[in-house]
Amino acid sequence: MVTVRVFIDLKPSLLDSAGRTVADSLKGLHYDEVKSVRIGKTVTLQLEKYDEIRVRAMCDQLLANPVIEDYRIEVVE
Repeated sequence: MVTVRVFIDLKPSLLDSAGRTVADSLKGLHYDEVKSVRIGKTVTLQLEKYDEIRVRAMCDQLLANPVIEDYRIEVVE
């Protein structure tokens, strides 16, 4: 069994409205050291075997929106 984590984030050029809301809220709570927040998601897959091409296909077809999101894959040993 192989564990694979996929980290998905908005492309840097896109406005992260949820991140902006969290950053503003943290500043409102006097966490003045916070300059910005970007919010992403993590998907953890348990696979019988790791095949990078198939995992990338999963990401491109369902897990991430490649038009607005970037992703990176990490195989957990």
